[in-house]
Amino acid sequence: MDIEVYCDESNPEVLWDRNAAKYFVLGSIWMPKEYRETFKEKVKVIKSKHNYFYEIKWNKVSPSSIELYLSLIDFFFSEPLLRFRGMPVEANRIDSVQFQRGDHELSFYKFYYQLIHHWIKDYNNYSLFVDHKMNKDKGRVNKLNEVLQNANMFSSIENVQAIHSDESLGIQLADFLTGALNAKVNGKTTSAAKLEVIRRIEEKLGHKIKPTGFSEAKFNVFKINLRGGL
Repeated sequence: MDIEVYCDESNPEVLWDRNAAKYFVLGSIWMPKEYRETFKEKVKVIKSKHNYFYEIKWNKVSPSSIELYLSLIDFFFSEPLLRFRGMPVEANRIDSVQFQRGDHELSFYKFYYQLIHHWIKDYNNYSLFVDHKMNKDKGRVNKLNEVLQNANMFSSIENVQAIHSDESLGIQLADFLTGALNAKVNGKTTSAAKLEVIRRIEEKLGHKIKPTGFSEAKFNVFKINLRGGL
């Protein structure tokens, strides 16, 4: 099967400033490639219904847009071909200086590797799309592709591509759900609209947003252990 994975992150500044937040959070939307056009059309219908003409982003959740974002939650949980995987990383357990020679950018992509690698299955083909960012090392994305391929010899990593979020509804949905996970684990959200989104997610889940088992396929939260394996 051909699988597409759309990725985003919240609080990357935690990698160089441990006091920025309690957690750095990565998130990803997974879908079959053949479903992409259907996904795009359905999201466009939801946006049109709510007269919403902007990017889908967690930071844009507000009282005036709450109905749109609640509809997106309902849509996500009603679509069996859509999956989310998020990974909170505890700030006080990150040590880029010790383990990456102070290279925060390398740490960033190593965490992306951990987010993706453990959900790759043999005999599938994967295309990954990450939100575009300015890297000091221009080869970071290609290196992530290479390392993932070397670690998954019985699957194919077709490409890892950096694209701007305004070009991808998949990355926009990843931004939204990653933002919700980030707000929950960092516990700093006071916005009534954003709290309502979190409540809707938890209602759909049937439990609080929290770390899940590996087999949780719909809304998977992988809390990585940085002291002693995974």
